[in-house]
Amino acid sequence: MNQDLKWVKAIAPDMVDVIEQRFNVLRNIDWSAPIGRRTLAQGLDISERVLRTETDFLRKQDLITSTRSGMVLTAKGKETVRGLAPLIEQLSGMQQLERQLCRKLGLRQCYVVPGDSDLQFQVVDAMGKVLNNKLKDLLPVGTNVIAVMGGSTMAEVAKQLTADLSVDRQLTFVPARGGVGERIDIQANNISAQMALRTNSLHRALYVPEHVSEDTYRPLLAEPSVRQVVDLIRHSNAAIHSIGEAVKMAERRAMPPEVIAQLQTEHAVGEAFGYFFNEEGAIVHRIPRIGLQLEDLATMDCVVAVAGGASKAKAITAYVKIAPPQTCLITDEGAARMILN
Repeated sequence: MNQDLKWVKAIAPDMVDVIEQRFNVLRNIDWSAPIGRRTLAQGLDISERVLRTETDFLRKQDLITSTRSGMVLTAKGKETVRGLAPLIEQLSGMQQLERQLCRKLGLRQCYVVPGDSDLQFQVVDAMGKVLNNKLKDLLPVGTNVIAVMGGSTMAEVAKQLTADLSVDRQLTFVPARGGVGERIDIQANNISAQMALRTNSLHRALYVPEHVSEDTYRPLLAEPSVRQVVDLIRHSNAAIHSIGEAVKMAERRAMPPEVIAQLQTEHAVGEAFGYFFNEEGAIVHRIPRIGLQLEDLATMDCVVAVAGGASKAKAITAYVKIAPPQTCLITDEGAARMILN
């Protein structure tokens, strides 16, 4: 198939461009429907005249229709988007991009979805679908305990997990950390519960603050109910997490101004598992926390990092320098091209 596409591109590159452009129009209408032509043209960064030509063609093919609120896909249009997606990934060079990214980052597995989630948040949904498919490959048959981190990316990808993930598997989702005090919809407790619900699996909660003082930390670990869940987390065989930008994550957690100033002074670019690190991968700050620690990942068979958007390129590049070698990265084209360039 790849060789066939090579010859198609050689003899009719304009045809490939047309296919990609029309697919992008369909996909963006699907994401934002109902949507007007002017808004869609701005989102695709093309002129309204060019877009009108394309939408007229797509309408004649019964792929889109117009309502009073804007354009929407027909049933045939939705089926076309689903069917064309794998081919478009090949046409747009996603597989080559994945190989280049693996070499650049020193990872064995990288998966790239088209688009930039900084510009189109629906790209996160595509990363979630890839996560669901890759977990089917990575998780062994039988009992699995999956530790899940919090965050806005994780909250969105959780919506894409499906019940067929638990076929021949007994899954238990656990929060990789405490999170009381954080926005409830992006707490690890809530996200792991959502993943369990969507996959018809089990869930255990950890109702403790994400970061606490040393004096509070030790007594909490002595509580039997907390200790039981923490032991389960520490013995999990899989972890799913995202990677954040250092200062944004510190501000979101309402960390003290002096700590944020320290992160800026130390040139921190990324955060994962409560560890803040600079571009060289050196840890410059760590939040004391109850739950999964970075060193716990070394013994896990399955570690998946989901992070996209060109703005996260530095954070992703820095994190993989301290990530376990079995880490599987799921990202988007925006982040991948920024990392490579």
